Amino acid sequence: MGSAPHNFTWVDQGKVAGLALPRYPAEYRYLVENGIKHLVSLTERRPPNHDSCPELTQHHLKITDFTPPSPAQIDNFLSIVEKANAKGEGVAVHCMHGFGRTGTMLACYLVKTRKLSGIDAINEIRRIRPGSIETHEQEKAVVQFYQRTKI
Repeated sequence: MGSAPHNFTWVDQGKVAGLALPRYPAEYRYLVENGIKHLVSLTERRPPNHDSCPELTQHHLKITDFTPPSPAQIDNFLSIVEKANAKGEGVAVHCMHGFGRTGTMLACYLVKTRKLSGIDAINEIRRIRPGSIETHEQEKAVVQFYQRTKI
């Protein structure tokens, strides 16, 4: 039986979740038991014990702490989610604590799937996951992603 990773919440039930860095095999098991087949790591290094759960496909998009993802990284993340969700597979995304980089990606997901503005998406992620999106540059990345999707 798995145990919930720190700071784990669904942003879109069964489709996309955010969490802090998973450390233990039981946390990976929890993800798989809850329909998550893909884990997107935004940390510079892969998480500990990441190979303890072969049913979980790992994706590694390195983003330096407190910095925003690049437009290409945002598109890559959203493409992973889209392909997984099309097969009925959930995706979890994490950074160190699950706030800055994770929150930024999750807000971009809301911009894309719910057609929210950048500001509305940031506010919604902060409501679901208090403390999310830590820097002005991360906020700007979400707003710029929204502007890019409107073209």
